[in-house]
Amino acid sequence: MKRNCTKLKKALLILTITIVVAVVLIIALISPIAKYLIEKYSEKYTGRRITMSWIYVNPFTGYVHISSLKIFESGKQQTLIPRDSIFFSANGISANFSMLKLASKTIEISEATLDHPRGSIIQDQKGVNFSDLIKLFTPKKTVQLKPGQKKTSAFRFSILYIKIINGTFYYHEKVTPIDYFIKEVNIESSGKRWDSDTMSIKFSIRSGPDTGTARGFITINFKTMDYRLATVIQKFDLKILEQYMKDLINYGNFRANLDADIKATGNLKDQENLNAKGWVVINDFHFGKTPEDDYAACEKMSIKIDTLSPKKHQYIFDSISFNHPYFKYERYDYLDNVEMVFGKNGANISAAKADPAKFNLILKISDYVKVLARNFFQSDYKINRLAIYRGNFRFNDYAISEKFSAEAASLFFLADSIDRNHPRVQATLKSGIKPYGEVSVSLSINPKDKEDFDIRYYLQGLPAALFNPYIVTYTSYPLDRGTLEFTGTWNVRNGIIRSVNHLVIIDPRTTKRIRNKDTKWIPVPLIMALIRERGNVIDYEIPITGDLKDPKFHLHDVLMDLLSNIFVKPATTPYRLEVKNMESEIEKSLNLKWQMRQSKLLPNQEKFLVTMAEFLKKNPDASIAVYPMEYTEREKEHILFFEAKKKYFLIHSKNQDHAFTEDDSVTIDKMSIRDSLFSRYLTKQAHNNLMFTIQEKCSSYVGSTLVDAKFTRLHNDRERGFFLYFRKNAVEKRVIMHPSESTIPYNGASFYKISYKGELPEKLAKAYRKMNELNNESPRNKFKKDRKKAKAGP
Repeated sequence: MKRNCTKLKKALLILTITIVVAVVLIIALISPIAKYLIEKYSEKYTGRRITMSWIYVNPFTGYVHISSLKIFESGKQQTLIPRDSIFFSANGISANFSMLKLASKTIEISEATLDHPRGSIIQDQKGVNFSDLIKLFTPKKTVQLKPGQKKTSAFRFSILYIKIINGTFYYHEKVTPIDYFIKEVNIESSGKRWDSDTMSIKFSIRSGPDTGTARGFITINFKTMDYRLATVIQKFDLKILEQYMKDLINYGNFRANLDADIKATGNLKDQENLNAKGWVVINDFHFGKTPEDDYAACEKMSIKIDTLSPKKHQYIFDSISFNHPYFKYERYDYLDNVEMVFGKNGANISAAKADPAKFNLILKISDYVKVLARNFFQSDYKINRLAIYRGNFRFNDYAISEKFSAEAASLFFLADSIDRNHPRVQATLKSGIKPYGEVSVSLSINPKDKEDFDIRYYLQGLPAALFNPYIVTYTSYPLDRGTLEFTGTWNVRNGIIRSVNHLVIIDPRTTKRIRNKDTKWIPVPLIMALIRERGNVIDYEIPITGDLKDPKFHLHDVLMDLLSNIFVKPATTPYRLEVKNMESEIEKSLNLKWQMRQSKLLPNQEKFLVTMAEFLKKNPDASIAVYPMEYTEREKEHILFFEAKKKYFLIHSKNQDHAFTEDDSVTIDKMSIRDSLFSRYLTKQAHNNLMFTIQEKCSSYVGSTLVDAKFTRLHNDRERGFFLYFRKNAVEKRVIMHPSESTIPYNGASFYKISYKGELPEKLAKAYRKMNELNNESPRNKFKKDRKKAKAGP
């Protein structure tokens, strides 16, 4: 009996050792066998070559680990992708399978981990680089069962936990093209059971080429496609949008970054089925011709959402604000800066939309925003505050004889309680105008009726000379004096207008006609004689009635003033001449005006300086201070045009050996800066498709160094000529010349501002006294306050 027991123990020991050895052998051999089989037959069954450094498989516990996995491109989907390029790789992939549930036809992975995975998505006109895998793993069509035939049960798949550690994923789109990647991708998910339609995912990513992170949580029901999302985005660089922009624009540079904190629920199949709240901020937005030349920019655009639900017709916003927005609009000889970027009438955008083969993220976002906003005005909407802070909007016009530029600076706009349920919405706008002036507008509107509103506006302090580029182009006569004020009210009910508009121009005055081929001719002095009133003021009220579609302008006041000026003004001619003489005496004693490119004194200026020098010689205690006010930008523009035309003239002159004469200078002055042959020649010389203005082309042609040298010489010639008469009388030490100031003069020309210390010249003192008397007389006393305000403005 004892002997039999010993044999049984020995047999059990041998069996145990055999089982252990078998298990060890299986574990030891199955891993290299699995590696061999996968690498040998992977391409045959998947169409892709797969390699790894090693694999560990434990069939008893269901644990699998693959190290240094590499899956290569198939090379069949896209001819541009080499077969030896890697589609997907990972430092390690681990998974735990439930072996016991295989018997019940259930594949259950309790945990799957991907360590430092790297993948590339490549798309071209043929499709994406993994379309072969989609086709491979797509289930076959369901076979129609015959009567009485039982359905064969299929395997059920569940994965209970998924983790991705520090992944990096690339996206390459060959058509547009787009190259982008995200890094530090970390994902955790509770997975998806075979009998459940819902999957939850926690994620965090970092922008690959740029800055920024995004993290959050999302739950998706794959049956209904309902989702729940919560995400926080910090300084996420939007540079990827620039790549999509290049498909829509002819040129341009873009940058911005995004902050957001959004919670939302919705459905992926129904775009309007969205319920969101939170906030979105776009920072450091810039779009322009070059990184240094913006067309549009904004320091911060902020939207705070209380409820956004298009399907429920709810648009409730706490605030929408723009901090320091900037926009520049420019007109050129051909098109404007917006059409230069996007094509004439937005041709580039239309072309991109018409090409179904191209995916453009910007257009998709635009379409989605349109869907969300489609029913805004038919819904319950509310914006507690809509605001613009420190706005800056600039307009440049290069399509006329010389550049016109104006700018709304430090613009402030505020609208509180924009609410469909409120009877009125109030809004205010205030802005300074560069170089001079200010504007304010107040608006009251019925949110339920766009044809029910009130407007009050006030525009003041604009120098009439500001508009000289237009006035010279269309009339040949520049203005060198005048201050414009424009006020009005509009009351509109049911589209019916009741409006009063008041235009006042204080002391407008034309100067000498400019003759060249760039300008048209209109007899402005004659027109001025008709429209100016006796007090040297243009003062008209223009009521407007009718409806918004057919407004009627009532010019009764204008016509009556014209008739009055024709029959009444002649009787006041002596008075007006006396006013003009006094104004001229004061003006020439306080300012010495320089015409563009004028370096030599005119006869009347020489006479004034002789008188001034004699005054100082006779009055030892008197002295003067001179402040040169130089319109540098305009002076250099005139020098630039002249030098460019001169260079062209000399090159194309029939007799290139003759000396440059005064007649040649006059010929060049009268030559049009937009002469067709000259313009074509400049364009050829520019060698730059992004030069749209005649100023840029001329600067490229002659060089800024020459223009700067000519301007410096002009400055020195003026100063030397000014001091000449004081030196002759040995009083130059009592003339203090201050450093020049580069500015935009109120009256549109460079000048020397003269300040007196001590006794005033008798003529000037007398002119002051007489001018005060004239200003207190009718009809000038009516506008006495306006004149003081105009003088105090610049």
